[in-house]
This record gives sequence, C-alpha cells and structure tokens, in this order.
Amino acid sequence: MPALPDSITALISALNQLPGVGPRSAERIALHLVQTDSAAVRQLADAMLSARQRIQFCSNCGALTEASPCPICADPRRDGSLICLVERAVDILSVEKSGTYRGRFHVLGGKISPLDGVEPEDLRIAELEKRLTREPIKEIVIALGTDVEGDATSFYLAKRLARPGLRISRIAYGLPAGSGLEFADELTLSRALEGRREMQ
Repeated sequence: MPALPDSITALISALNQLPGVGPRSAERIALHLVQTDSAAVRQLADAMLSARQRIQFCSNCGALTEASPCPICADPRRDGSLICLVERAVDILSVEKSGTYRGRFHVLGGKISPLDGVEPEDLRIAELEKRLTREPIKEIVIALGTDVEGDATSFYLAKRLARPGLRISRIAYGLPAGSGLEFADELTLSRALEGRREMQ
C-alpha cells in the first residue's frame, strides 16, 4: 500500500492525540475529512476555534462556561448551602445528568497524587476555603472517584475543611471501584448522591 501524503499523516497524528481516538479511528476521521466538502471542514474548524476562544472557567466554581459566573452559580433556585466537590469541570455534566442534585459545585482541578507531583497546593482547595467564608455553605458533598488518589484526597479534604456547622459527606460507593464519574450512568450517580454519608 502506498504511503499516505505527509499532510494526512500529520492530521492522523493530531487526531490521535484526542482522548478516546485510537490510531485506526484517527485514520478513518482524517481520510473522511480530506474527502469532505471544504465548506463542511471549514465549519468544523470554525466551531472548534470558536468554542476554544469562548469557553472559560467560572471564576467562582471552576465550571466550563461562556460567561462568569456560570449559569449554575448565577441561578438563585440552586441550593447555595450545598456544594458538590468534583475533580474536573466535565464531572459537573455527569452529576447534572442524574437530575437529583440541586446544589452548586466546586471543581478541585485534580486529585492529590505525590507520585505525579500533584500536591494540595496545586488544587483549588484555597478557593473553596474562601467560598466557605463568604457563602452560606452547610454541606460539602465530595464526589471524587474511588481509586487510591480519590480516597486519599477525600480524607485529606474532610480533615482540612472540617469546621463547626459544616457537614462533609461523600457520595455512596455506587460507583465502580477505580473509575471516574464519566463512566457512571445516571441511575448509579443518582443513587450514589442520595446515599452519601458523612465523613468522620
């Protein structure tokens, strides 16, 4: 089989960097794109550039948004006394799909992992502590994965954030061990939220 032109090889390599896109998928997508109408490819490229330029992190909770504060933080119908703490901004989408949570969120930005060089000061813990002083927060629901780093981070946060009048709970272990929120279905997440328990 003749070698692919350099421009297609470069496109395949770029697509292969995307999460969930393996070498064969990257090749199929690249070959499709180079044979598609130029206007359709330009529309896709414009949509990607526009999204990248317009999307930012909410200054309050860290969610992906076009305007800060995000719609969840700005919604007066949300329960401001309840904060769901998640690892990444995309985890908010998973929790929202459950349809049972009506509080607000805080994105941690990762998990404590000394082996990977991630220490507590690298996460958005200080921002959460500031929110505790200015918002009427009564409960923090820790919604991190059940892997070793998620457990260690949860226990660290439970101790660091402990203060009178603040309940710290963790979603129930309805999630598969060793995985993140993106792999859980809506029913599992809903039950995990409803079955949360206070951390000692």
